[in-house]
Amino acid sequence: MIQTISDPNNILHSVADYQLKHIGEKVLNQERISFDEGVALFEKGSLSYLGALANYVREQKHGNKTYFNRNFHIEPTNICVFSCKFCSYSRLYAHKEEGWELSINDMLNIVKKYDGVPVTEVHIVGGVHPKMNLQFFTELFKAIKAHRPDLHIKAFTPVELDYIFSKAKVSYAEGMKILHEAGHDSLPGGGAEIFHPEIRTQICADKVDADGWLAIHKTAHQLGMHSNATMLYGHIEKYWHRVDHMERLRQLQDETGGFNTFIPLKFRNKDNDMSNVPESTVVEDLKMYAVARLYMDNFPHLKAYWPMLGRKNAQLTLNFGVDDIDGTIDDSTKIYSMAGSEEQSPSMNTAELVTLIKQVKRQPVERDTLYNVIKDYSEVTLTELDPSMN
Repeated sequence: MIQTISDPNNILHSVADYQLKHIGEKVLNQERISFDEGVALFEKGSLSYLGALANYVREQKHGNKTYFNRNFHIEPTNICVFSCKFCSYSRLYAHKEEGWELSINDMLNIVKKYDGVPVTEVHIVGGVHPKMNLQFFTELFKAIKAHRPDLHIKAFTPVELDYIFSKAKVSYAEGMKILHEAGHDSLPGGGAEIFHPEIRTQICADKVDADGWLAIHKTAHQLGMHSNATMLYGHIEKYWHRVDHMERLRQLQDETGGFNTFIPLKFRNKDNDMSNVPESTVVEDLKMYAVARLYMDNFPHLKAYWPMLGRKNAQLTLNFGVDDIDGTIDDSTKIYSMAGSEEQSPSMNTAELVTLIKQVKRQPVERDTLYNVIKDYSEVTLTELDPSMN
């Protein structure tokens, strides 16, 4: 296990470079680091130094707490009108026979599988299907809420929403209001990829741009909805593209305060049009999480998505700024397994998640989508956990 340093004096004494030491002093004094300083952390910071700073910030914000939730995914379709080069999941509409398309009843039956199970969230994302329109998803949300009113619906990336609203000829504000009133509770963070057009035009030119992505999240925040934010890293972008991406998110968070968590997503190269691009190393992954924790100072939480990284690597991130490792998922998502992620059948029950967190001396805390605490497992021993627990 990679160890980090928690003593601020040891953190600063561990580096000789003046700029890095100055950045470290700013972090410890809770001062915001600049764009150029964010780039410098990527370019010059050692893994141990970045991890030490990020772990310090993480523990100042959350102590040893590591959050997870009980959730499951519904993917309405993998048929998509867009052709992102990094995507291993979707199938173009012209080849829809290679994909799947769920009806409202199909999706409601998935929800009903969890009757009596203490899940708190359903996560709904998928491809952009031209026949799955605003009315279709409004009816879906109403059906889910009628069956299980307490289930939090976290659904749709701005890529899906921009297309749905355009087809319905409604504004972002009108469309979000319609869905919110039907039961749409919050937004996940997907579809952000890399905001800068220099990269975005190369990897996903035909879908909503950075301004549209940010505008939809801002609209959701104005309705009182919370959301997450992501960044797809480790492909053809440079360090400054990453910092540019985080800076745009940081500015919107300053304005609205509506983001819950930031989720760096590792590029995977299996069976897509970027298979020639090598994947980032574990060291680079950990540096990404650490710099994100230092730069995204106004984001309460930093999440590592364990199905993408794998369980062992997700444990490592808990020493590099991460305080959340997502949820139980229950083998209900294919988006990353189809791209060659570490977890080909992503499923962990609550007992397994708690065990994973306790193995690295962190405090497991079950949360809901908005980070309200449901149960603190810190006093539950590993031998007391029921292996059959959902």
